[in-house]
Amino acid sequence: MMRCALSVAGSDSIGGAGIQADIKAMASLGVHPHTVITAVTAQNTVAVRSITPLPCEVITAQLNAVLGDSDVRSAKTGMLYSPDIVDVIAESLSGSSIPVIADPVLVAGVGDSLAAKGLADSIKRRLIPMCELVTPNRYEAEAISGIDIKNENDAMRACELIGKGGTSVYLKGGHMETASVIDLLYHKGKFRRFEHPRLERAGHGGGCTLSAYITAYMANGKEMTDAIVSARGMIQRSIASMYSTGEGNKMVNSAVNMKQLYTKNDITNGMDVLIDRILKIIPGIWIPSVGMNIAYAAAGAEDVMDVAAVQGKIFSVDGMPVRAGPVMFGAAEHISHMILAAMRSDRDVRAAVNIRHDENILKAVKEAGMDVTSFNRVKHPLADIGELTALAIEAHGSVPDAISDPGTDGKGMIRIFGTDIDDIGRKTGMIVSRMKHKDL
Repeated sequence: MMRCALSVAGSDSIGGAGIQADIKAMASLGVHPHTVITAVTAQNTVAVRSITPLPCEVITAQLNAVLGDSDVRSAKTGMLYSPDIVDVIAESLSGSSIPVIADPVLVAGVGDSLAAKGLADSIKRRLIPMCELVTPNRYEAEAISGIDIKNENDAMRACELIGKGGTSVYLKGGHMETASVIDLLYHKGKFRRFEHPRLERAGHGGGCTLSAYITAYMANGKEMTDAIVSARGMIQRSIASMYSTGEGNKMVNSAVNMKQLYTKNDITNGMDVLIDRILKIIPGIWIPSVGMNIAYAAAGAEDVMDVAAVQGKIFSVDGMPVRAGPVMFGAAEHISHMILAAMRSDRDVRAAVNIRHDENILKAVKEAGMDVTSFNRVKHPLADIGELTALAIEAHGSVPDAISDPGTDGKGMIRIFGTDIDDIGRKTGMIVSRMKHKDL
């Protein structure tokens, strides 16, 4: 099932912030965006001309419709406008296990207010205590904490006050007068400092887009701090590729990652055909009892969500390989970590398949002229699969065609590595041709 995230925010008629920015940002990371609209604005790149908040019962109906049907993995709030709307959101989300990220929007990028009287205090009392993370800019942090932020020490005190109930705080440094942009993460009583080159002044939708990226990464399974690191890299790219649509502020490019998403769609579509071809030549007896998988990473892959594989693995049914599900990114953790470890040594090695460990198969791999190495779990009992792969590659001096893992209790594997799925198919075919007359 598609991973889903929720955005609770206002509608931006110029399409650069609010719900519109969140939809583009989440979709660009492969996450389906659900939306609950809190207010409709009439605004452009120069000014906010009007704000029409939706009735609370309409907002509640939207929330109930989404939460009653979908497995929402994470949620974010943006422009809430009034204390009454904050109350509605807090009541609807506080009893759920969904991690909530609050972007405490008070002012539009053009400088006009997006808040009714008492909003900052309501966010502080009702919303922040139930959130996993809050992402204020300088002015929002001042309004919520009551501190006039003039330097980094002031920023740290503001974070401590905002997060005193246990909520993590990511204070964005774009509005600080520093040579580079310095963001602060206050998490579990400790600070982490993020420093990035200062680009153009952040344009329309920067705060919305950053919090949407964080929310999408968390929906994709990233732990919060890892999601922040990835999102911060994305927003840097989004600001660097801003564009103009009118006479005022430029638009932050919240769809900057969309081209990569299209490439991922090409990968999954191509893999479906190639995997079926491979399964026609692989004997069912080659499939490990725990299942087999065939995986392929996108160019420049950074984590498991950048590696496509068969959802639910491949199993032997009546002696024939059968796929349990479709090809999806993030579907196979173990083999993905092995590919990522290989890519750190050779960016061109992006595909792998795991087959049953057997001495006859291993002999056929070597007879096919393939480069083989191995690792031993007993010698490194605390290492995970990615670390074991990296150690084997380091000891070998390069990424081999295959890594032998004898395992324990008959659960050993042979992993075949290649540049792409075609390469995996070619290598598998070479092994099969040498096994035709061998008895497994």
